[in-house]
Amino acid sequence: MDKEFNLPVTPVAIPEKLELITLGAGCFWCVEAVFQRLNGVEKVVSGYSGGFIENPTYNAVCSGTTGHAEVIQVYFAPEIISLSELLEVFWATHDPTTLNRQGADVGPQYRSVIFYHSSEQESSAKSLKKQLNDSKVFDNPIVTEITGFTNFYPAENYHQDYYNQNGAQPYCQFVVKPKVDKLKTYFTEKLKK
Repeated sequence: MDKEFNLPVTPVAIPEKLELITLGAGCFWCVEAVFQRLNGVEKVVSGYSGGFIENPTYNAVCSGTTGHAEVIQVYFAPEIISLSELLEVFWATHDPTTLNRQGADVGPQYRSVIFYHSSEQESSAKSLKKQLNDSKVFDNPIVTEITGFTNFYPAENYHQDYYNQNGAQPYCQFVVKPKVDKLKTYFTEKLKK
């Protein structure tokens, strides 16, 4: 029988006229770099979400024992970029068919996950996931977890804006840059000018 945890709940302030969605798609450095480049995305914050301990550290989350996923919080202007458009980019720029893994990054902290902040976001995410699976866009079924938001803890400062600050590092060149390049190739019209 599964243990039941009382998840810590953390409030999140959302600026007026913006929406917030919390997404996990492997290492947050990759996901942050992709979403920062989208027109209509006002702010991206890397952090940890979905776990059962408060104020986790990077090392604790990397152990795979906290229940947290590496995520980004995306603050976006829905009149410029819709949730559906964001989710299209989300599913296209990572492998949503591998459980608890993105490339060489393995563990539940790297799971594909959408933490929704409203019933509308839940409905939209589940509908789009079903459409993608029914259309067999991917060779295997999408395993992206879609669950209600409960908590978010910002990652340590050195994780914020990581690719923009450390783009020459080998991990950024070999893992992050190909995802950014894919975004530039397939979603040119959605990029910031």
